[in-house]
Amino acid sequence: MCGIVGIVGKSDVNLQLYDALTILQHRGQDAAGIMTCDGSKLAQQKANGLVRDVFRTRHMQRLVGNIGIGHVRYPTAGSSGPALAQPFYVNSPYGIALAHNGNLTNADKLNEDLFKTDLRHVNTDSDSEVLLNVFAHELQLQGKLQPTADDIFTAIAGVHKRVSGGYAVVSLIARYGMIAFRDPNGIRPLVYGKRETAEGAEYMVASESVALDVLGFELIGDVAPGEAIYITAEGELHRRQCAEHTRLTPCIFEHVYFARPDSIMDGISVYKARLRQGEKLAEKILREFPTNDIDVVIPIPDSSRVAGQALAYNLGVKFREGLIKNRYIGRTFIMPGQQQRKKSVRQKLNTIELEFKGKNVLLVDDSIVRGTTCQQIIQMARDAGAAKVYFASAAPPVIYPNVYGIDMPTVKELIAHGRTQEEICKEIGADWLIYQDLEDLIAASAEGTTRVTEFDCAVFNGEYVTGDVDREYLDKLELARQEGQPKRTSAKNAPKPEHEPTLIGLHNDTAEHH
Repeated sequence: MCGIVGIVGKSDVNLQLYDALTILQHRGQDAAGIMTCDGSKLAQQKANGLVRDVFRTRHMQRLVGNIGIGHVRYPTAGSSGPALAQPFYVNSPYGIALAHNGNLTNADKLNEDLFKTDLRHVNTDSDSEVLLNVFAHELQLQGKLQPTADDIFTAIAGVHKRVSGGYAVVSLIARYGMIAFRDPNGIRPLVYGKRETAEGAEYMVASESVALDVLGFELIGDVAPGEAIYITAEGELHRRQCAEHTRLTPCIFEHVYFARPDSIMDGISVYKARLRQGEKLAEKILREFPTNDIDVVIPIPDSSRVAGQALAYNLGVKFREGLIKNRYIGRTFIMPGQQQRKKSVRQKLNTIELEFKGKNVLLVDDSIVRGTTCQQIIQMARDAGAAKVYFASAAPPVIYPNVYGIDMPTVKELIAHGRTQEEICKEIGADWLIYQDLEDLIAASAEGTTRVTEFDCAVFNGEYVTGDVDREYLDKLELARQEGQPKRTSAKNAPKPEHEPTLIGLHNDTAEHH
């Protein structure tokens, strides 16, 4: 998962891009980058590290121009290093830079076609560079010295025909302007907004609406699935639907974990979705444990706090902050390497003993993926003197890998895969364990909106909405991860894990909770 931003302003946008990336830092902590355009001149700074470490005063002084894009990145299997920081750039045609959030499921086939047919060279293992070269080739086919909006939209239509997977993209073309587009299934989020100034209108696109809020842009809405937005260097906005077949199936894991609660995605308030997750989880606890002896609900900060508050209120028990977070340690889920995750938990969290000692504690987390973190936190609660430790997950069991941009690519790393709830409970060391039901999670996100009727829930039910993910694809991912190779792969020509994922789209009335 990554964060992207793009701005077309009336003056230099470098500082605004920097601020936006700090707001989106939760989406990636491995690398950061900014590219700006001043007339025909492009300037770039990117490197591994947090936003505050990548950019210095000397960098900002040369990042001039009224158009710019930025990116924060977290690494996927075998894919960390300075060369993989974004945005990527190609000089032909025109000079194009691109930043991408998501993952292409047919990147290997695309890479082969780029070399053999399009005569283009891809220098890294990043599918983002593949995507950039596909876009550049499609734009070059238009054969124009000065591309029009129609040319750009035709090129993006060509990208949609060739590319499969989840992707939200922001790109700039030297001299001409900024482009943003989203995959035909709307898996990855992308919003845009406008700000009026004395010199005229300025536009901004970003992964989350909170970035627009903080910079003073008014949210216009979401880039629709398959839609493209082109904003010229002069500030003229053009929009067009560029995909033949579209379907809005946003990733529900954004509402569970990744997005900030103060963001709105596809008309859904992440904050309210998490409140409803807590309410529905409380209802299930009261059904399954009507005589529970919970003394206190304690969230595992930060993403479970909102659900934990609603859960405690509806159970009628105390809500307490018993785990204090070190704000200078990154998100453990997006840290590369399982050993580093294990080491980081105790560096990241510390207990307030008086909130645990002698009490029956219900710990609440947004989800359980590998089980490493919750296992250690449960032990920390016992070390702090808790009489009993119960555990609640605001999401259903994560059973299948994500292939659209979240780094959990193999079933062997998922604690819920192939285990019963009782076995998971024993593995993490809880006195009892409860998971959210999938239908309740979907209802928590869908309530209050008519725009979204289905979600990408593949990590919970194995239904991959792009329809090109099968056993062979997942097995190849697993082999690549074991060998420490990049996760990019094609959906064809490979071996086989135990469970067959479903190749149809998700339908709420048939979604099965595992």
